[in-house]
Amino acid sequence: MKKNILLVVNPISGDVDKSDIVLLTKAFGEKINCNVVVFETSPTSDVERLRYFYAEYSPDRIIVAGGDGTVKMVAEAMENLHVIVGILPAGSANGLATDLNLPATIEENLPIVFGDEVIEMDLISINGIKSLHLSDLGLNADLVKNYESSNIRGMWGYALQTYTTLKHLEPPFFATITANNQTINCLARMVVIANSKKYGTGVIINPNGEMNDGKFELVIIKSLDLALFGKIITGNMPIDSDDIEIISTDKATITTNVPVNFQIDGEYIGAETKLQIKILTKQMKVTIPSNLV
Repeated sequence: MKKNILLVVNPISGDVDKSDIVLLTKAFGEKINCNVVVFETSPTSDVERLRYFYAEYSPDRIIVAGGDGTVKMVAEAMENLHVIVGILPAGSANGLATDLNLPATIEENLPIVFGDEVIEMDLISINGIKSLHLSDLGLNADLVKNYESSNIRGMWGYALQTYTTLKHLEPPFFATITANNQTINCLARMVVIANSKKYGTGVIINPNGEMNDGKFELVIIKSLDLALFGKIITGNMPIDSDDIEIISTDKATITTNVPVNFQIDGEYIGAETKLQIKILTKQMKVTIPSNLV
C-alpha cells in the first residue's frame, strides 16, 4: 500500500513558481511508492485546513515548499502530533533551511525530505508566538519591516532595503533583560533571540547556537559601527567584542524604554516594549542531510 505524503506549497513565497517543485516531488514519490497529495496555502485559515487534510489523508510526513513562515504554520498546525517535516526551501530568505545546511537545488533536497535522518528541533515561544530559528528587536526588524512594505522581493530586495535601513538608522534603545536569575541594563542597536546560528542570508549571528539543546541565546549588539557591521556580514562575528554580549538560557524577559520594531523568522510583528520568552523543547522532527547526524 502506498504511503501518503502531504506536500504543502506556498504559491507566493519568494516570488517563485512552484509548479516544477510539485512535479519533481510527485515523480520522486512515485519512484519510492508514495502518493503525494498537494495542499496549497491561502491567506487565511491554513492551520485548520491543514489539520483537516492531515486527518483525511494520515500522511507519513509533510513536505513544505515555501519559506520559514510556511514551515512555522505547519509546526503550529501539527502541534503535539510529532509529524516528520521535510523542507524544500522556496521562500525569500529560507533561514531555517540555511541553518540546516540544505542543498541549493530541489533535486538535491528530494532524497533528504523523503529520507530517514531527522533532528528533533526545539522552538521558542515569544509572547505566545512560536519562533523557529531567529527573531529580533531593533535593526534587523527595521529591515524586515521595510522589506515587507516594498515591492521588490528576493535577495535583491533585501540588499536594497539594507541600504535604506542603514541610511535611516533608528537610535539605540534602552533594554532591561532578565535571564538566569540576573538582570542587565544596556543600550542596544539590536537584540537577537536565537535558536540557531544563521540568518537566511548565511550571516552567522550566534556562533554557538544549536536547535536541539534545550536553550536559546540572546545576542545583544550594543553598538554598530561600520567595522563591526562589516565583520558580522562577512561571517566574522566577534564574540569577544565589548559591543556584543551573548546569554544562553531557557527563559527570559526583555523590556524596552520605547516601542522597538520586532520580527519573528522574517515576519514583522510590530513595535514592542516587552517580550516574554521561553524554550519549547523537542517540538518538531525535521529531515536533515546525513552529514549533520
